[in-house]
Amino acid sequence: MDITIRPANPDEHEPLGEITAQAYLQDGLLDYGEGDEYLPVLKDVASRAAAADVLVAVDGERLLGGVTFVAGPGPVADIARPGEAEIRALAVAHEARGRGAGEALVRACVDRARATEGCAAVVLSTQRSMHTAHRIYERLGFVRTPERDWNPVPHLDDLTLLTYQLTL
Repeated sequence: MDITIRPANPDEHEPLGEITAQAYLQDGLLDYGEGDEYLPVLKDVASRAAAADVLVAVDGERLLGGVTFVAGPGPVADIARPGEAEIRALAVAHEARGRGAGEALVRACVDRARATEGCAAVVLSTQRSMHTAHRIYERLGFVRTPERDWNPVPHLDDLTLLTYQLTL
């Protein structure tokens, strides 16, 4: 597979939203399945692209997955502080997994962070069950930052998100 990472084109927003939503649904990461309130957020790539950089992994014309790179605090960031970039909504289509697309997307975000003036770290949030993603992050030098773990839905105790950081 020849993977290319590049900015998403507007005509890829909807298909990338579907890939992202299906990745979360198929991995059992949404508490209420198709009725989960986070599902429309995952599908809304256009809104993320309006406020941050959405990157895609492609093999020729085939869309494999994508990620949102947030250059610092702002409307799309969850945990980024000044001087930090954030990785959001990393997703790879099930049929494309295990071929390096996820790692290539994370590497592209790290490269963008290094090229961002004043950026000293990259941060991200992840669910406990995303073990494959955790392995990618750790292989690339990210470390757990349990003091920053947080819960986006306080009434759901089991939804505490784990955080990672890579100091640049």
